[in-house]
Amino acid sequence: PGTCAVILVAFHRQVFNLVRDFWWVVGAFVFSMIGDAFLSNKGDDEMLFFYGIAGFFFAHLGYLGFPLVNGSVHRMALVILYAGYIPFYLVSLRPAIEDGVLSIAVLIYLLISCLVLAAAFGLRLAVWPKRAYVVGIALIVASDTFIAFNEFLDFTTFNELILPTYYLAHITITAGLIRRGLVSRSIAGSVGAN
Repeated sequence: PGTCAVILVAFHRQVFNLVRDFWWVVGAFVFSMIGDAFLSNKGDDEMLFFYGIAGFFFAHLGYLGFPLVNGSVHRMALVILYAGYIPFYLVSLRPAIEDGVLSIAVLIYLLISCLVLAAAFGLRLAVWPKRAYVVGIALIVASDTFIAFNEFLDFTTFNELILPTYYLAHITITAGLIRRGLVSRSIAGSVGAN
């Protein structure tokens, strides 16, 4: 996420001078780095895991801000996501998490993750940037799901996919935003030429 944040900031003057809402995503990348720092050093410390979840929660607020500025929450997508993830939490995760505070934090994080993905589906952007954003957020949700399998359910089958999906998510989101910025600049240039 740090590299992607730097790339977006570097493109600011050249690509995003007409589009300022990308700062939501830069903020999300920064909070993702904070979450990464806590989770990478957590060991058996549940509080560090909690702080990592908090970092990623704030990252999700950034990921949510961008689509809300450029669209709205896709209600049907939200219903479908909640219909799958809330039972997953109630049946599998909640019984497996002994710490009540951590359990509530996981539930809140799960709810915001679904909300962000549903908001991504509600984006009103050109096809390519929208698809890239939806795929990127879906990859983050998938990576988080794989982490939940590992951390709480001792199900390690998907462990090798955690980091590739996480990194690919940031790359995909960044590529989509750059494409959107280039399209916006091209449109502004053609309007200015007329």
